[in-house]
Amino acid sequence: MIRLIGYFFGVGVALALVAAAGVAIYIGAVTKDLPDYEVLARYEPPVTTRVHASDGALMGEFARERRLYLPIQAVPDRVKAAFLSAEDKNFYSHPGVDITGLVRAVVTNVQNVGSGRRPVGASTITQQVAKNFLLDSSVTYDRKIREMILSFRIEQAYSKDRILELYLNEIFFGLGAYGIAGAALTYFDKSVNELTVAESAYLAALPKGPSNYHPFRNTERAIERRNWVIDQMVANGYVEPEEAEKAKASSLGVTPRRGGTYLFAGEYFTEEVRRAIISRYGEDALYEGGLSVRTTLDPKMQVVARKALQNGLIKYDTLRGYRGPVTSIDVSGDWGVPLGEVERLSDVPEWRLAVVLASSDQGLDVGLQPSREASGALSDERETVSVSKENMSWALRYTADGKRLKADSPAEVLKPGDVVFVEKMESGGEDAESSWILRQIPEVSGGMVAMDPHTGRVLAMVGGFSYAQSEFNRATQAYRQPGSSFKPFVYAAALDNGYTPASVVLDAPISIRIGNEVWEPKNYGGGSAGPSTLRAGIERSRNLMTVRLANDMGMNLVAEYAERFGVYDKMLPVLAMSLGSGETTVMRMVSAYSIMANGGKHIVPSLIDRIQDRYGKTVFKHDQRECEGCNATAWDGQAEPELVDNVDQVLDPMTAYQITSMMEGVVQRGTATTIAELGYPIAGKTGTTNDEKDAWFVGYTPDLVVGVYMGYDQPRHMGKGSTGGGLAAPIFKEFMADVLKDTRPVDFRVPEGMKMIAVDRKSGMRASEGASGAIMEAFKPGTGPADSYWVIGMDDFQAAERARELSPQASEAISSGGGGLY
Repeated sequence: MIRLIGYFFGVGVALALVAAAGVAIYIGAVTKDLPDYEVLARYEPPVTTRVHASDGALMGEFARERRLYLPIQAVPDRVKAAFLSAEDKNFYSHPGVDITGLVRAVVTNVQNVGSGRRPVGASTITQQVAKNFLLDSSVTYDRKIREMILSFRIEQAYSKDRILELYLNEIFFGLGAYGIAGAALTYFDKSVNELTVAESAYLAALPKGPSNYHPFRNTERAIERRNWVIDQMVANGYVEPEEAEKAKASSLGVTPRRGGTYLFAGEYFTEEVRRAIISRYGEDALYEGGLSVRTTLDPKMQVVARKALQNGLIKYDTLRGYRGPVTSIDVSGDWGVPLGEVERLSDVPEWRLAVVLASSDQGLDVGLQPSREASGALSDERETVSVSKENMSWALRYTADGKRLKADSPAEVLKPGDVVFVEKMESGGEDAESSWILRQIPEVSGGMVAMDPHTGRVLAMVGGFSYAQSEFNRATQAYRQPGSSFKPFVYAAALDNGYTPASVVLDAPISIRIGNEVWEPKNYGGGSAGPSTLRAGIERSRNLMTVRLANDMGMNLVAEYAERFGVYDKMLPVLAMSLGSGETTVMRMVSAYSIMANGGKHIVPSLIDRIQDRYGKTVFKHDQRECEGCNATAWDGQAEPELVDNVDQVLDPMTAYQITSMMEGVVQRGTATTIAELGYPIAGKTGTTNDEKDAWFVGYTPDLVVGVYMGYDQPRHMGKGSTGGGLAAPIFKEFMADVLKDTRPVDFRVPEGMKMIAVDRKSGMRASEGASGAIMEAFKPGTGPADSYWVIGMDDFQAAERARELSPQASEAISSGGGGLY
């Protein structure tokens, strides 16, 4: 018997050894190419890049996986408790694998053999980290064993808190959100610290199957799963029963956070920053790098700029009548449903889409587009309002079948079913019948940029009427002819090369042969003024004078200055370019004017102040000034540190002041006198291109440069009288009136050594201070008014005779002062 027992014992030991050897061989085969778990120490998940305005307001987020990495120390205990209760209540006590849970899962799977059910898992949080980071998601025993072995190794290499941190930052929550911080923002628009017990429990319920517990498609199932998590939190001692019951009684409260741009009116700016980051660092850095971008945008100024440009475009557009409804729908049933499908202007919330329900001689009855709930479903509410005939009077001039018509009644213009835009008037008062006005999207468009001339920081930028309507940025991407707004660079080149503001140029017809053709430029409106000073030429925007001046200097010099200022990369040195016939952008023009505004110093325009990587290290800084001594560890009687500004001097500071003074005259006496009503020292220049296709104004105070242009995207004639002074300058004025209203006027700084001498405004010769027609003019040391009368461009007696015919004042000046070449 003993011998028999010994026999069976030997066989058992042998079989056990064989089984152990088999298991060892199997484990060895399964784990021979096991991933290196040490990569977890170098974990850098794709993280959301966030873009902020200069005041810290969030402008936009960019990510392939919407994730913000959050250290475990920043995760509140109630959030940790929710996930531990939902996923792994023994997390802090097991060695990586929960043996009890594993046995329970094995028993369940054995019972389910042949049922076709998916095998039940018993994964701990550590195992999920191993699977998510190092393995695939295949449902096999081989993968499960590899996962368990990796879990043991991970537990030996990392602390529990580090493992939980990796888990909470990696998992997918649905709606494009990854990680607990991204999920809190996506589902509740809150930081993790603000999450309630109910909200924490719902987020903890999602990793098991985000689509199964979708807040809107599977609401009841989501609430059931959330409440189960809350019950588990009570069972584990994390939450009191009273608090749990209150949490379970609440709704999900999900308010999905939209992607893209968040700051009102900042869409064009945000998109320009996005393109700049991609250009600098590439798409992966933008969408996965977790960059923190601080831009130069002033949110308040941006809103003002948007409104000023929109008002200017609307004013011009409404004067040309109504072009018809957005579309038409059937209003015989529930009109809210088809109206809800019409796309609105998401970035013009002041405007509402509406459908005409009735039209008469007195006005329109319209139904407003229903709002959408958080789930995306249309609201059941239907709101109707009225638009009086008075508030749509501009639309009684309308276009139909390509013909311009005039109506006597609103019913002739719009009929039931027509979809239109309406806006509630702020001054509508209590009478709801007259508080809504008819609107239409302007055909004409434009761009606007506001910049700090001392730093190049772009404070505001508007690329069109609506980003939702057109993403094309007319401030940076539209190349347009600047027209007469280019002239200051011609005059600056002259002032920097021996001419003075009192130099006299002939304003008279000129013919220039170009090959086999003859070019005969003309002043806007025709006519000419005879000999005039450079100041008068720029104030009155004289084309003939500008061409003669450019011809006298040589276009190579003008081209050099235009390129130096950054208006063009390469300018063709032909005379027509002196009148702004080349193409450039608003951003370039504003940057070039900034050089004149800041005393001739070169500036680099920038939309970004600083970029930091995911660890907070600064990888880009716009301000490149050096400061030796700024980082001193202690004060030991040393002098205060100074910022050293080593930027290039593009223009003589005295020349910069001279051209600024001359452009102040444009505002005070010239083509932009409407701006003088603001009562602030402002210099600027209007611009109107051939056939009135573009209208410009670029102007500045000592601390702010603003440029505006208006024109059709496909350039065409805007109508007689559509000048820079009439269209663009009022937009500039409205913007400046708001921006400057709480500031005191500041004069332009006169460079040391500049001489102020009284000269006659017409002849440019010395005059008695205070004499009629005298003006104080700025001269550089060694220069001054001419002792005798010289006229640039008076190259023969015939030209002199022609000048006499054109201007009696010129005739008198020539007779008394002679004439000839300068």
